[in-house]
This record gives sequence, structure tokens and C-alpha cells, in this order.
Amino acid sequence: MADAMRALVIDEAGEGAELRVGEVPRPLRVSDEVLVRVIAAGVNPIDRKTKLGKGVAAAIPSFPAVLGNDFAGVVETVPYAAHPLQPGDRVYGMTRVPRGSGSYAEYVSVSSMSVAPMPVATGFVEAAAVPCAALTAWGAVVDVARAHDGQRMLIHAGAGGVGHFAVQLASYFGAHVTATGSSENAEFLASLGARRVIDYTSERFEEVAGEQDVVIDLIGNVVDETGTRSLRVLRRGGLVVNVPTRSWPTMAEEAEAAGVRATGYSVSPDARTLAVISRLIDDGSVRVHVDGEYPLDLGEAAHRRLGEGHVRGKLVLRVAPDPA
Repeated sequence: MADAMRALVIDEAGEGAELRVGEVPRPLRVSDEVLVRVIAAGVNPIDRKTKLGKGVAAAIPSFPAVLGNDFAGVVETVPYAAHPLQPGDRVYGMTRVPRGSGSYAEYVSVSSMSVAPMPVATGFVEAAAVPCAALTAWGAVVDVARAHDGQRMLIHAGAGGVGHFAVQLASYFGAHVTATGSSENAEFLASLGARRVIDYTSERFEEVAGEQDVVIDLIGNVVDETGTRSLRVLRRGGLVVNVPTRSWPTMAEEAEAAGVRATGYSVSPDARTLAVISRLIDDGSVRVHVDGEYPLDLGEAAHRRLGEGHVRGKLVLRVAPDPA
């Protein structure tokens, strides 16, 4: 293999930053890492935030930098001959940008603890839409909120990347799910398991949602004080889980004053949990929705589309053709 690879890079982080295709060094596999040839890469809000100088931009060690958390691809090399993953295996997972190079590239080298076999039921594009969003949803809904039978859970932005997995997982574990979304997404959300859909364009959710045990807040106070208003629907001692970083700086103080619990959540690229999610995808309990597929050289267009909002499910970059 060549020492260089094609990648989508940024030359700076900030409001003027744009993605461009360039050549960067191919990552060197070390220690427990698996080298993966990337076929598709998911596009996440954290990627766009980082490009714009927020997110994890402060930790980027140098430029040009390769962004991208999600990947689906084919194993090239492994740590040792008897490793559970083998060359040629179809896998997916998450990188640890910016501690390493991202997935908007022909290759990634990541810890084997961050890589799992792809679901049999998906292709590479669908698989690349899963890791970051589904693991975030699992962490918020299952690990933190402990979704269970009869639990009343309100999920904001239910049709989005994290949201459409959160609705499905909460419903799978028995929660009574209310989701906020547009009228255009009402049927979609119902098909995912939402018992009720509140059209945020015509109703104030705090006036109609009723008392909830948990709010999964995927918006925060960056839009119409969604976080603060969410406190009004929680029962005494209820829980709000806020996911977007720095979207609600006063959450802890406001929650304490309201007599409810509050926490943020940061995703971990855990292959063990991803393997469980794969089984749910393969048995039909969870499905993946891809709203758009873009070639690598149109990555900037994908980021613009993400910035416009109202993406149903995920956007994905096609990095390479499917292997024969």
C-alpha cells in the first residue's frame, strides 16, 4: 500500500473552514489497532461543530486535519494472526478524533475495542450511519435513563440521527415514547415506535406532553430554550439527559431548582455495545435511515445540508466503491 491516502481535510477550524480533498499520510497501525479500508463514513453534528471551531476543535494537534467519527469498511491488517477480526472482514465502528485521524479518508487505524462486525442486514452506507448515533442513543436511553416497561420518556428531535435510534431503543425496552418532530415526520416517528408525536411547529410540548419520567434532550437551549422548557414536563425527581455539548450551560442549576435530576452524556466507541446493536438491526428490531449519500469530494455539501437542519436519520459519505 502507498504511504499516502486520499482524505477530506480542513486547513483550519473556524467559521471560514471548508472541507477539501487532499493527500495525507496513511495511518500506521500500532499496538491493538486494526487498520480498516474505509468504504463509507457517517456525517455527524460533532464533525461540523469541530470544523467550525467548536466541538473538539481545541484538541486538533495540527493541520490539515481529517474529521469523521463513523466508518464502515474492510479489515486490512490486525494486531496478530489469531485475532477475532481478520483481513477481509466487513466491520464498522468509531474513531477517536482528534486523538487520531478521522474516517473521512481511505483508511483508519483504530483500537480493536472500537470495531465490530457489520450487521449482515446492512450495506456499507447504512452501517456507516450507525455507530456514533446509535451508541449515543444507547448510552442516553439504556445506560443512563435505563429504559423499561411503562416508563414515560420524551425524546426531542426524534427523527434525527441520534433521535431515530433513541425512539426505537426506548420503545424496544418498553418505554412509552413521546417524540417531538415536524408534521412531515409524524408517520416516520410512529413507525419507529413513538406512541405520540408532538408537532413542535404547532404545539408547545410542555403544554401537551403530560408528566414524564425522562426527557432525552437532543437540542438543548440553542433552539427556543428547549432544555429549560423540558424541565416543566418532568415529574419530581425525574431525569433529563442532555446530549449536544455546550447546548445548555445552566442545566445543572436549573434542574436542581426544579427538583429533578440532570446529566450530560458523551459517547464511547464501545464495540461490545455496537455488537448488541448489530443483533437488533439484524433481527429487525432497529432499522437505519439514511437521508442522503454523498461522494467524498462533496463532503462540504453534506456539511451544508446538515447545517440546514431537518435531516431525517443520517447523511453518509461514500469513500470507495463496495468491494467485489
